[in-house]
Amino acid sequence: MKKKTRRRPYVEQRPQELGGGVWSVPVPIPGNPLGYTLVYAVESPRGPVLVDAGWNHPDAWEALSGGLATLGFDVAEVHGVVVTHFHPDHAGLAGQVRDASGAWIAMHESDAALVRLMIQYAATEHNSFQSDMLMRAGADPDEVQDVMGTRPAPPAQPDRELRDGDLVDLPGRKLRAVHTPGHTPGHICLHLEDADRLFTGDHVLPDITPHIGIYPFDREDVDPLGDFLESLDRVGELVPLELDAIEALPAHEWIFPDVAARAAEIRHHHEEKLDRLRALLAQRPAPLTIWEVAAMMTWNRPWDDLAPVLRGMAAGEAAAHLRTLEARGQIRRVSSVDAVRFQALDS
Repeated sequence: MKKKTRRRPYVEQRPQELGGGVWSVPVPIPGNPLGYTLVYAVESPRGPVLVDAGWNHPDAWEALSGGLATLGFDVAEVHGVVVTHFHPDHAGLAGQVRDASGAWIAMHESDAALVRLMIQYAATEHNSFQSDMLMRAGADPDEVQDVMGTRPAPPAQPDRELRDGDLVDLPGRKLRAVHTPGHTPGHICLHLEDADRLFTGDHVLPDITPHIGIYPFDREDVDPLGDFLESLDRVGELVPLELDAIEALPAHEWIFPDVAARAAEIRHHHEEKLDRLRALLAQRPAPLTIWEVAAMMTWNRPWDDLAPVLRGMAAGEAAAHLRTLEARGQIRRVSSVDAVRFQALDS
C-alpha cells in the first residue's frame, strides 16, 4: 500500500531552484483546501516562460512576483505563460503577468474556446444554465441556489492556441504540449523533452485525484472520464525506452519521480469506482437521478456533511462516471419531463 505523504501547508512552501533551468513558485489559493498552485518558471534566453500563473488575487500576485524576484527574475522579464488549463487557480494571473511584461499567453484550443464562451455570456445567463442543469439532475429545488456558488471571473483570453504535439515558444529548449483531456476538454501536460520532465498540471497529482465532471450533467455527446482514462495511458507511454521513469512536476502537492506509475494508480482507482457504481445501479430496480446516485456514492466525507457547492461537484463527477458506463454499454439513461435517470442493463 502506498505510504501516505503529508501535504505541506502553504506557509511551509518556498520558491525553489529545481535544477536544469527550472524553478517553482508556490502561489496561494485563498480559501481553498488545496492551499497553493505550484507555478513553474523555465529558463530561456528571452526570459522565463511560466507554466501556469495562479489565482487572481492580490496575495497570489505578491507571492508570484515576489517569488520570482527571490529566484532572480523580474516579472517584467517573463517571455510567456503557457496555461495547462483554464481553471482560475492556473490561468487567473496570466493576464496580469501579460500586462506587466508583454508576455504571450498560450492555452490549448479547446480551453481557449471555453474562455471565449465564458467572456461572451453574462453571469445571469450562466446562473440560469446552472439552475436548469441541477434541476434536470434531480437536485432539491430548495438547495439549487446554494449549490451554484459564485462564478469566478473569466481568465484572460490567450494570444496563442496550442494543439497536441505543438512546441511551446521556448528558445533553446523543447517543451511540447501533450493533450490530456478529462479535467477540462483542453487540459495539457507539457513534456520538457530535453530533460525528460513532465509538467502535469492537474492531470496527474501525487496523492489526490483531479475532479472529472461533465457539464451539463446530462450531456450525451462527450465522455470526459473516458478521455481522462485514455490520457492517463498516454502519459505513461511518454517514458523513453532507456529510462525507468520520468519526473512529474504537478501543479499541486509535490514533485514525484514516476508519472507512469501514478497514472496507473489513478486509472485503477476510477475503474474500481466504475465497478462499484455499476453494482450499485444493478441493485436498484428503478432508475436513479444523477443526484440520487451522487448521494449514494463514496466521497471523502459523508454526503450529508458536504457543503452545497461540493455536492454540485460530486454530482458532476457522478455524472461523468455514469456517462462512461453508458458509453461502455453497461447502463442506459431514461429521460423524463422532470429529470434524466440511469438504470443498469442486464449483464
